[in-house]
Amino acid sequence: MIRQCVILVGGMGTRLGELTRSTPKPLMPIQGRPFLEYLLLEAARFGFTEIVLLAGYRGEVIAEQFSGVRRLAGRDVTIKVLVEPQALGTGGALVSLKEHAQDCFVLMNGDSWFDIDLRAFASARHLHEKALVHIALREVHETGRFSPVQVSEGWVSEFGVPANGAGRGLINAGIYVMRRDIIDMVDRVPCSLENDVFPVLASSGRISANSYRGFFIDIGVPEDLAAAPELISKARTRPAVFFDRDGVLNYDRGYTHKPADLVWNDAAIEAVKSVNDAGWYAFVITNQAGVARGYYSERAVDLFHETMDVELANSDAHIDEFRFSPFHPEGRVEKYRVDSPCRKPKPGMILELSKAWPIDLSRSVVIGDKQSDMDAAHAAGVHGQLYSGGNLNDLTNRVLRS
Repeated sequence: MIRQCVILVGGMGTRLGELTRSTPKPLMPIQGRPFLEYLLLEAARFGFTEIVLLAGYRGEVIAEQFSGVRRLAGRDVTIKVLVEPQALGTGGALVSLKEHAQDCFVLMNGDSWFDIDLRAFASARHLHEKALVHIALREVHETGRFSPVQVSEGWVSEFGVPANGAGRGLINAGIYVMRRDIIDMVDRVPCSLENDVFPVLASSGRISANSYRGFFIDIGVPEDLAAAPELISKARTRPAVFFDRDGVLNYDRGYTHKPADLVWNDAAIEAVKSVNDAGWYAFVITNQAGVARGYYSERAVDLFHETMDVELANSDAHIDEFRFSPFHPEGRVEKYRVDSPCRKPKPGMILELSKAWPIDLSRSVVIGDKQSDMDAAHAAGVHGQLYSGGNLNDLTNRVLRS
């Protein structure tokens, strides 16, 4: 399972003129938050817990804002910022990564967003043994301002060379799975991945590729930056399935919290994958009163969810965020002895997620095995679907089709 996501945030953004004179391009505000925050959240929700930002222009600003451990999508994410001493280009920036790179990692451009399933894209099975890079491609009406790519049987044959001039075609969408060996291909700085490294690799058959249809935006020119708030908001707004955990996704042993006790219910992993493939958000909302009763800690709950994350990733599936309520009004641990609005049958977890994510609640559903799940759904204005055993994927697909 690839856990490391590297984001290129070093460009000067010259095409944006005065807008980037004091603000790095990835920090351009989109609906009140830096564009980079959307990319960080995307990486986190797909299970990437180590993010490396390769910074250049105004890199100290990025380091000050983002270095450290942040809680994103219900996970602790470690963010490292490596600031290059001079402009090294997109290829040269990888040199600074050499001592930090894992064997395989995902690399993303920091000024574009391509709405694809990063967990499925980063599956090791996509990276052929002879490939150093696997690229996500996007078909566009006009390739003029992008890097057009020619592909033959899943392998890039030419990079950056239009087949018949500008026009409709496949472009490099700026997301890659890479082996750390690619760093050794950078033999000089400054160096461009697109102009210096990729053409050489393409000519030797070392770049594989898949084409995807997801929403794509590059904020590198003023008109696209201006359109970004509305377009990104629309693309991110989608319905969700809120799964209860114990008794729905996994077998309920009673205060289940040990990773060794994780046993998935029938077709539960497939159910999560179906939600992912439908383009809906997949959340977990679970009461964990065992924390309030002193049976285990919040960290134990996180470790259990990390185990679920890994096993889901083995099937290219993911949960966008895990939410749990550690509270109980009769708990033994004073800190958690609270009648919390986040403990089902109250709707707090659903409502908190709806504030953190652009969820279309009118089309969303809670799948649970208890009346308290249904009551929480009703209180949040969300449809509730009771699960009473059997194939969870069959039930989930009926929900997705309804």
